[in-house]
Amino acid sequence: MNRLGKMAITIPRFHPVAWGVIVGTFLSRTGFFMTLPFLGIYLGKGKGIDPAIVGAILAVSLLVGTLSSFIGGALSDRLGRYPVMVSSMAAWSLVLLGFAYAEETWVFFLLSSLNGLFRSVFEPTARALLADVTPQEQRAEAFHARYFAINIGGAIGPLLGVKLGAGETASLLPFFISAGIFAVYAVILVMFMVRFKQPQTMESSDTNTMKQMLRIVLTDKVFLYFLVGNIFVAGAYSHLDTTLAQYIGHDRVESYAFLFVINTLSVLVLQYPLAKLMKRYSSLTALKVGCLLFGLGLFGFGIFDNLPMLALSMVVFTAGEILCFVIGDVLIGEIAPEHMRGAYYGASGFAFIGQSACAWIGGILLNVLGFGQGPVIFGILMLLAFVAFPFFHRGQGLWEQRQGIDRTSHQMTGVALEKS
Repeated sequence: MNRLGKMAITIPRFHPVAWGVIVGTFLSRTGFFMTLPFLGIYLGKGKGIDPAIVGAILAVSLLVGTLSSFIGGALSDRLGRYPVMVSSMAAWSLVLLGFAYAEETWVFFLLSSLNGLFRSVFEPTARALLADVTPQEQRAEAFHARYFAINIGGAIGPLLGVKLGAGETASLLPFFISAGIFAVYAVILVMFMVRFKQPQTMESSDTNTMKQMLRIVLTDKVFLYFLVGNIFVAGAYSHLDTTLAQYIGHDRVESYAFLFVINTLSVLVLQYPLAKLMKRYSSLTALKVGCLLFGLGLFGFGIFDNLPMLALSMVVFTAGEILCFVIGDVLIGEIAPEHMRGAYYGASGFAFIGQSACAWIGGILLNVLGFGQGPVIFGILMLLAFVAFPFFHRGQGLWEQRQGIDRTSHQMTGVALEKS
């Protein structure tokens, strides 16, 4: 009995709203990956749109999402998490229906833009709500659970999409089902809004305009160093779907597919052991280790040809992904003032400028140097990933200094109270 008890999996005791965000993340990402990864195929084969135009339609979503990433989180600080999440998820559901019924190219551009907008409004608000309702000592665990849900949805969604005919000329069923999933999530959020009150973290946010909030966020030096470092981290991650896909996929499609599976499995296997290990260290230490692992994994892709070593490189790369993205979310919750947490999570989306920039750089390197120069190409990409390290290191020094000042101030306040 004791042995069985020790072997049993313990379910974390998160706030019900936290579980709602985590389960909702699984549902929404399943719906997202069921449909949108196949959108390019649908637009090209199903609607006969020119490949260059299809690329522009897909790119506008990322561009709008990046440019508007601050808006959702900042709005949630002023208006409340629930209203912003419900309205954006409901509107996002309508966008998916729009893809099913649209015919004109300009409509697809509009829908793609709205897809990027509503995603960038919803995601930072959901992360802020998760941080709001979770005590600081449980946040790392909660964000790991959310990231686990994202990857399970990312594994199940495409498989369901293929089964349902996503990307096929006449198959609209995946759009309808995904829209239905998003609509159900919006209804669940309404139920949470009725049952659970908005966390009391907004006592002074309504006195700040959007412009003032952006200025406050971007004058936080610790956050700025994290944000700049994260630009290079996001850029390193972008090579998984872009530079590596072209480099290996151009003549070894099966190998690239295998590496993609290794990436997903590595997230599921390594996430919780790494979380347990990194509890001993600060968040910024974990980020520094993560950017180094990102770089080493990238270099491995360029110097190895045999599949086992490429798989090992992917494991190292994925370990960096886990540390940087999950711990990055935890760190924002630590840095941000409670009443501006949404604004901070929203502003963190600016880092994804690195995704488009580094994907472009990788393509240029492949074009100029050629596919036979893997060690040189991925060596350069490794160095770009390492650029994040000094920014994280400087941010860590300032963060530790700030925490020391806060502790000293707290102690002095306690002494003054005792004397009074």
